[in-house]
Amino acid sequence: MDINLGGAFLEGMLRFWWAWILVGLFAIGRLPMVKGWVGELVVRLILSVGLDGKAGHALHDVTLETGDGTTQVDHVLVSRFGIFVIETKNMRGWIFGDARQAQWTQRFYRRSFRFQNPLRQNYRHERAISDALQVEPETIHSVVVFVGSSRFKTPMPENVVRGLGLLGYIRSFRTKVWSDDEVQALVDQLNGRRLEPSRHTHRAHVQQLRERHEAPAGPACPKCGEAMMKRKARRGSRVGQEFWGCTQYPGCRGTKPVQ
Repeated sequence: MDINLGGAFLEGMLRFWWAWILVGLFAIGRLPMVKGWVGELVVRLILSVGLDGKAGHALHDVTLETGDGTTQVDHVLVSRFGIFVIETKNMRGWIFGDARQAQWTQRFYRRSFRFQNPLRQNYRHERAISDALQVEPETIHSVVVFVGSSRFKTPMPENVVRGLGLLGYIRSFRTKVWSDDEVQALVDQLNGRRLEPSRHTHRAHVQQLRERHEAPAGPACPKCGEAMMKRKARRGSRVGQEFWGCTQYPGCRGTKPVQ
């Protein structure tokens, strides 16, 4: 009797093998690393299918060296109308936040989680692109794209969009900044400055992030009281020199010299 029951159970499992595959894929898809990869893939498809070749040149997974390590940009679109620095968020639930807040909230019914304001996160990417290409900050446009089942529950800035809203935001810029030849020159320059897209580059970047966040907190900011971190001046007469900068930059621009 037990043998028959075991055989029937095994037969039932084999009959619905496809269901087990779906369950496995669903579980894997919830892993943070996989969710991030899927989100970036969705944005790649939006850029490649939604924009024709004349709209610009898209580069993906761009890792650049900065004064305090490296930064990794999900997507960069170099076009005649400017450079679009795109941060992807693959999230579920309700999203609450505004441009001024240091942290936003993700809510699932009675559970809430805080995460860094993606606009502030993307500001570091903007600075890295500006320094790598030596272009004016006004020609760089920050965009945050949410994919997945998330829903905005507070009014969002115009450069925070969902899915296909990315195309409408990009197409809203109609003033030409560069010629086609200049766009190609910028693309070549960025390709020359980026680190090789590889597993080694990604691992080194992740390790650098861990070391940065685990480093002892700096002195308190004289303007807002938040912790400060060491940075290197990239322009002006003090280029290359270290200083303490507020971790809430650009919301707070407090600085202190390194003693």
